[in-house]
Amino acid sequence: MHERTVRAEISTGIIEGFTRDGVHRWRSIPYARPPVGSLRLRAPQPAEPWPGVRYCHGFGYCAPQQRRYTMVGVGKYQPMSEDCLTLNVVAPQSPPEGPLPVMFFVHGGGYILGSSATPIYDGAALARRGCVYVSVNYRLGVLGCMELSSLSTPEHPIDDNLFLRDLVLALQWVKDNIAAFGGDPDNVTIFGESAGAQAVATLLAVPAAKGLFARVISESPASGMVSSAAAAARLAGQFAGLLGSGGDAAATLKTARAAELGRALEQLISRGMTDMPGAFPVGPTYGTEFLPADPVAAMADGSAHRLPLIVGNNADEGRLFTRFLPLLPTNEAMIEKLFADSAPEHRERIVAAYPGYPSSAACVRLGGDFAFGSATWQIAEAHSRHAPTYVYRYDYTPRALRWAGFGATHAMELLAVFDTYRTRYGSMLTAAADRQSARFVSRDVQTRWREFSRTGVPGAGWPGYDADKRAVYVFDRTPRVEYDPDADRRLAWEGFTLAES
Repeated sequence: MHERTVRAEISTGIIEGFTRDGVHRWRSIPYARPPVGSLRLRAPQPAEPWPGVRYCHGFGYCAPQQRRYTMVGVGKYQPMSEDCLTLNVVAPQSPPEGPLPVMFFVHGGGYILGSSATPIYDGAALARRGCVYVSVNYRLGVLGCMELSSLSTPEHPIDDNLFLRDLVLALQWVKDNIAAFGGDPDNVTIFGESAGAQAVATLLAVPAAKGLFARVISESPASGMVSSAAAAARLAGQFAGLLGSGGDAAATLKTARAAELGRALEQLISRGMTDMPGAFPVGPTYGTEFLPADPVAAMADGSAHRLPLIVGNNADEGRLFTRFLPLLPTNEAMIEKLFADSAPEHRERIVAAYPGYPSSAACVRLGGDFAFGSATWQIAEAHSRHAPTYVYRYDYTPRALRWAGFGATHAMELLAVFDTYRTRYGSMLTAAADRQSARFVSRDVQTRWREFSRTGVPGAGWPGYDADKRAVYVFDRTPRVEYDPDADRRLAWEGFTLAES
């Protein structure tokens, strides 16, 4: 395949990428100094300049995680390193006149896995439609997403909310450099899926992120992953015990191998799954210097950034987790444990909203709503009080995936967002009868994401969400608007919170 090189000059030096399929690509551009040695568990520092030309043709390292999650092709795995704070840029080869909207993507993975190099996140289809696409790596697991600042000492300081600080520094990099790629630094849309969706919604409540983005798209944000500083401190103490840190946990954290830290986190997650399904020891922590308030509370009282937001989830979120990553309460035993410390009226109200409980289908739907639906409803209710908010539900499934028992499960909308159905692999998911509908739904999603990134409104026929009508745009073979379509389930989850361990 014929490729040619392309260069750009940014604040830290000259970078060289390549041009293919109508887009320019630069991969693994450092936006921060490697967070190693004395910088481990510290706020990220801006990247240092380099002499000459830096070659950004290939992906570098992803954050340390279990190796099985780093697959980027058949039998091919991405190497891991703590030196992972890089981002990728994809820009149209022939941009129109004037600066383009920027779409900044944060990958999901439960804050313990994932990489911007995952093939589905390529972003070329979005760039060809008229934007500059940026995808970012951030620190995962213990090294980035577990709140350990309570263990900080003067000799071994530890900062809070490291992954959020990584994302803010990456957004600052975009502000300073994206014009070199044809992007508009004043028109940045941050979007993400799952944990990435929760991360971008959380950035609405991060004071340091003010002015670094203009709009937000949150695809299936996760519930149960925001903790108070007090709860995080208790988990940090439990983690230090599992790590066997003796008297100086901070010193051990600074010197332990990444694999050791990962094994201790797996133990902590496993223990949590047994003791309290749904509680997770990684994610944002509020009541700290960097994230003062709970994000949803900040949206509700108007102290969050009042920016246009799209938030939504998929019709069958829970099904994926019955096959892979059994992290959700999707069976009767786990669900009853979930409610064990709740007021009985909460359990009764929620279970009553799932006819047929404890049938398998009811349990899977309840687990999906616990993890994702409830977060969408909470965010929509809170943010719409003070800022334009648009809510969707993604219902589309090709027959092959429906027959396989997945339905419109978690992450399914990514196939539309990133135009996967037009690729060789994507076309295998669609029988000939579905090819046209898959491309129609993909075009609908992409057109609306692009329009929103340009104007803050996702195109015609999608009314804003408010407490009176609660309009929800349904992506499907026949798209439509429904008003408060899941009202009984939405109301059932109102006010439910996990008892903090």
